[in-house]
Amino acid sequence: MGKEMFNSIKLKFISLFILILFLLFLPYIFSSSFALTLFCKMGVLIIFSVAYNMLLGQTGLLSFGHAIYFGLAGYASIHILAAINNSYLPSLPLVLLPFVGAIVGLILGVSIGYLSTKRLGTAFAMISLGFCELITALTLIFVVFFNGEDGIQADRVTGNDLFGLTYGPQSEVYYLILFWCIITVLIMYLLTKTPFGRMCNAVRDNQQRAEFIGYNVRKIRWIAFSLSATFAGAAGSLHAINYEHIGFESVSLVQSGMVLFMAYIGGIGNFLGPILGAISLTYLDTMLSDVTEAWVLYYGVIFVLVIAFAPQGISGIILMHSPILRNNPALLKKLITPYSIFLVSILLLTIGFTSIVELIHSIKSNHETLKFFWLSFNNKNILIWLALGLIMTSGVIASRKSFGLVKEKWNEVMEEIKLSLIK
Repeated sequence: MGKEMFNSIKLKFISLFILILFLLFLPYIFSSSFALTLFCKMGVLIIFSVAYNMLLGQTGLLSFGHAIYFGLAGYASIHILAAINNSYLPSLPLVLLPFVGAIVGLILGVSIGYLSTKRLGTAFAMISLGFCELITALTLIFVVFFNGEDGIQADRVTGNDLFGLTYGPQSEVYYLILFWCIITVLIMYLLTKTPFGRMCNAVRDNQQRAEFIGYNVRKIRWIAFSLSATFAGAAGSLHAINYEHIGFESVSLVQSGMVLFMAYIGGIGNFLGPILGAISLTYLDTMLSDVTEAWVLYYGVIFVLVIAFAPQGISGIILMHSPILRNNPALLKKLITPYSIFLVSILLLTIGFTSIVELIHSIKSNHETLKFFWLSFNNKNILIWLALGLIMTSGVIASRKSFGLVKEKWNEVMEEIKLSLIK
C-alpha cells in the first residue's frame, strides 16, 4: 500500500514538472502576440476561477458579486502604476504588485464577508448581488477615483525591473502571470488538504454536524470568504498589469457571472474543474466574439445544458472514467462506438441550431446573405430554413437516441467492473 502511494505521489510530481516545463516553453511554440495575450488572459482567469471555487465548490457559498474583489484590487493596482508613472511614488518591482491586490482583496473580503456570512443560501447570494450592484454604481458615480465608463490607464513599463525586465514585451508579462498562477494555484490546492480545507467541506456538506462537533461554522465561512477574496484580488492586479487598463466592467455582474460560468462548466466538485472551465471559456470567448455577435446566447445555452445534463462539469465527466482506467482499461473499447455516434449527433444538432440562430440574427442586421460554416446562405430562401430546421430536428432526435445508447453501454461497463471486483 505504501509503495502504491509513493508511486502515485511520484507520478503526480512528474506530471506537474512536465506541465510546468511545457508552460515555460509555450511562448516559443505559439509566439504570436494574439496567442500570448490569450494565454495571459487564461492565466489571470485561472487564478480568479480557482479562488471563486474556494468559496463555491469547497465551502458551498454561491456568490453573485465576486468580481468586486477582482476589480477593486485592479483599480488599486492601476492607481499605483499611474502614481509611479507620474513619479508620485518610487518605482515598485512589478512582480510585487499582486501583493497589493491581495491585500486589497483581503481587506474587502474581511469587511464584506463579516456581513455576508451572517446568512446562507439565497440570502447570501442576494447580499453578494447587492454589493456587486452597489460597487458597480460607485465606479460610475465617483468619477474622481474610478473615472466612470472610461476607466483608468497606466503604463506597466516603469523602468528596468528585477533582472532587467521591462514588461514591455507580452512574453515577459506571460512569465509574470505564469509565476503567480503557479504559486497561487499551488497554495489554494494545499489549502484544500489542510484541516481548514476539510472543515470547509464539512460546512458545505452538513453544517449541523459541523456545529455539533464544536466548530464555529460562521467563522469558517468568513475565513474562506476572506481567503477567496484575497486570491481574487491578486488576479485583479495581474489583470490590470496585463491590459494596462481597468474599467467598471471588471467589477460588474457580467464579470461575476463569467467566473461563475467557468467554475460550473469546468466542474465545482473537483479542483481542476475551474482551471478547465477558465481555459475553455476564455478560448470560446475570444474565438466566438470574433465570429458572431450572438456569442453571449451560445454561452447561456452551454451553461444551461451543462447544469441540466452534466452538473459535474467537464472535469466530472473525465473523472467518471477513472474506475474503468483503474480496474479494466480494455472496457473503454466498448464505449468508443456509442461515444462517436453521440458526438456526431451533437455536432449535427449544433450545426442546425447555430445556423438558424445566425440566420435570425442576419435578418435583424438587415443582411440578405449570411456566411457561416464556410458557406453562404440567403436568409430569404425558404428552402434554406426548411433544410436547417430538418438538420436541427434530426440532431435532436439522434442525440436523444444516441444518449440512450451511451447510457446503456455505460451501465453494462459499470456492471462488469462490479462483477470483477466481487470476484
